[in-house]
Formats: sequence, C-alpha cells, structure tokens
Amino acid sequence: MIDKKDIRQISPFLWEIARSHRSDMRVPARIFASERMLDQVLSDRSIEQLVNVTSLPGIQQAAMVMPDVHEGYGFPIGGVAATLCPSGVISPGGIGYDINCGVRLLYSNYEYASIEKDIRLLGASMFSRIPSGVGKSGNIKLTRRKLDEVLRYGAKWMVRNGYGYPEDIENAESFGCLKNADPEAVSERAKKRGHDQLGTLGAGNHFIEIDEVDEIYDDECAHAFGLFQGQAVVQIHTGSRGLGHQVATDYVKIMMSAMSDYEIVVPDRELACAPFDSLEGQQYFDAMAAAANFAWANRQAITHQIREAWEAVLGNRVNLTLLYDVAHNIAKVEEHEIDGEMRALVVHRKGATRAFGPGHPEVPMEYRTVGQPVIIPGSMGTASYVLAGTEAGMKMTFGSTCHGAGRRMSRGEARRKKRGEQVLSELSNQGICIYSDSMKGLAEEAPEAYKKIDEVVEVIDRSGIAKKVARLKPKLVIKG
Repeated sequence: MIDKKDIRQISPFLWEIARSHRSDMRVPARIFASERMLDQVLSDRSIEQLVNVTSLPGIQQAAMVMPDVHEGYGFPIGGVAATLCPSGVISPGGIGYDINCGVRLLYSNYEYASIEKDIRLLGASMFSRIPSGVGKSGNIKLTRRKLDEVLRYGAKWMVRNGYGYPEDIENAESFGCLKNADPEAVSERAKKRGHDQLGTLGAGNHFIEIDEVDEIYDDECAHAFGLFQGQAVVQIHTGSRGLGHQVATDYVKIMMSAMSDYEIVVPDRELACAPFDSLEGQQYFDAMAAAANFAWANRQAITHQIREAWEAVLGNRVNLTLLYDVAHNIAKVEEHEIDGEMRALVVHRKGATRAFGPGHPEVPMEYRTVGQPVIIPGSMGTASYVLAGTEAGMKMTFGSTCHGAGRRMSRGEARRKKRGEQVLSELSNQGICIYSDSMKGLAEEAPEAYKKIDEVVEVIDRSGIAKKVARLKPKLVIKG
C-alpha cells in the first residue's frame, strides 16, 4: 500500500513517487491533485495501480493520473501512459472496457431562456427516440457487411449515409475514424453484441444533457468555440457499447496467454500487454480502432436523433452544431518530445482526454489559434466544463487532461446511501428534469458518488494542463 510519506510534492498540484520507490519502476509516477484530493485518492488502490503501470516495457517520461483518478482494471481510471512505438507495449487495461467512451458537445443558436418552456417536450422527444439502458437495441439495423463498414469508417460512414453533415466530421477527434481499424480483428461475438446497438445510449454513467452556458472564463476561446452566456447546448456521453467491451475481453485473454512468449513480467495480471509491433499487439490495436470507430458512429447516430427530436418540437431545421467530440478511453500513436527529440509513442488514455495545444496540426483549423476544445462532464446535479488544450500540457502530460469528476464511491456504496427516488426528487427540486427507466441507475449515479467537478477542473486549470473556457449548468438529463 502506498503511504503519503512515499510521495513528494513537486508543485502546488503535482506530486511524484520516485523510481527508487520500487525496483521494477522504469519511470516515476506522477499525480495531479490538490493535497485534499491526494488524501482521498490514497483510500483506494489507484496509486498502487499507477506505480504498477511504471513497470511496463517501453514506458516513457512518467506514468500519470489526473485529479479525477480512481481505481480501475489494471490501470487506474484517469491514467495516462506512453510507450515507445513500435518497441514498447500496448495494454488493453490502459484503454479500458468501454473503448472510446467519449463526449461530444452540440451548441444551439438558442438562448436557454427561449426554450425553457419546451424543455419537457424536448426531453420526451429525445427519450422516446434514443434507446437507453442495459442491452437496449437501436433503430438502426446493420447487416454484417454494413457493420464491417461502420467498424472501418466510423462517423464518416454515418454522415455518408445521411446521419449528419460533413462539418460533423471536421470537429471530431481523428475525424471520427481511426484509419488502422480492421473489422477482421473483431470477433464474431463482439460483432453480434454490436449489430443492433448503434444509436443507443447504454447505462451506467452514460447520459444526454441539455445544459445552459452558465459562465464564460475566456472570451477569445469561447468566441472561437461558438459559445455565449445563457446559450442552450447538448452533451452526449457514451461509447462502443457491448461491442467494445467484448473486444477488450477477447484481447485481455489473448495477451495474458502471450506475455510469457515475449518474456514480459508485470506486477498485476490486469496489466496484460504485448509488444506493439507483435502480432497480438497489432491485432488488438486494429480491433480497438474498429471499436473506437463504432463509438464515434454511435455518437453520430445519437446526434442525428437529437436533431430530429429538437426539430419535432421546435420546428424547421434546428442548428445544433458539433463543437467537438473527444475520446477518453483510447490508445493512439502520436509524436511527442522526449529528451529534446520528437518520438513516436503509443499514448494510452484511460479516463483521460486528449487536450492538444494551439498550433497543433490535429486541432481543427477554426480552433487552432486557441487550442483543442475539451469537454469535461460533471455529475447529474453539478456543472460541466469546456476547456482548451495548452502548450504546457503538451509537455507535461502528452497533451492529456481529466475526463470528468471521477467517482469517489462504488456503485454499491452509492446504492446503499441513496435510493433512486431520492435522487430524482432532489434533482427535480433543483429544477433539473430527469428521464430514466432505472431508479437503481439513478442511485448509482447520485451526485454525491462523484468528486467535486469544480475542484477537479481547478487543479487542471491552475496546473496549466488545460484552461477553463466555459461552465455548463445542467437543465435536463437522460440516463440509462
């Protein structure tokens, strides 16, 4: 167990466990947090997991966690680790089971005050169109051939088939499609789980929200992002559904068996991995990319359904413009500076969001002068944030930041402390409309189950990893 005495403070919001802490550590372990948060984090296994990550072959610079960190499978959630490409390893535990779980934000041309009278109609219209909950089927039925096309082309396939506009692609991370995706690397069982789930929200912490822009912190960035005070915006948070979960399940087993072939020893079998340039490493990378493309297609399908729902209530074509779509469970090959040299790295982000700074060629042209938009959702009853990537973050965290508030209670503990009916009543009293078929799910996602999003984002902003642009206040929430 890690003790606070093992951790030294580097700056007000950065802490480090030195390589000398354990003989198998290849790099230091770094924690972005306030001192109060650090005390809370030490109550679970997340920092022990972070130290385990430092032992991965080929890991560079440091293993890191963001202030929303909590215990996960193998890697802590909120973790970032980069390994040399192609000689380092790739680990499914460093991406997670919900491959390309991510968030997209749509901004409207309405002030929230002008649609407030229609809020319940909008909620009912969206809730009736977008299936939510465990195992729900969607309205988009895919043949085997079409599913393979979705896995290969992601959101691009959706737009080509009438589920959106070309500009939606421009404002998605990686244009909503990883080029190395290979449907043949995805098992039949995974495909069977995903063939009817396109356009579905799922359960757990997945949601759709209507929010109001509550506060602007940076006028230049907000203007570039199309945001203004009092504006109505929509958040979508979901991922690759059962298909992505099965891909992770399949390849964790494969890599557990393969590690001995490559003489890889890890301190926790949940860190199962393989060399990136090995057969197993490449097959997983291609299957993960296919699952990531499915997630981008899924968020694109839901975007189309939301636009239809708004038009049904408000009439005519509603301008719901995609601000940006970010992944927060993914591995990507990127170039970053290591010891003064630009090196190709396999950057694992698990519960962490890419946040590239101004001028980076992967940032859309309209945002390039201010940095990549980053969407950080809070819990149902609290705020969410829009941030912008920074140059400092590129050097400190491989261009990565937090992904949300981060859990502080397990789902079981949350259920023991709150009933879903209580959560519903409390949120309704705050003026937040809730649509959900699951009282159990509401209890698990009670605001008290999460860390304080304002504190998490304050650490990110004050450490320079990313900067605050706008704060969003929830008005309506759809949960699975």
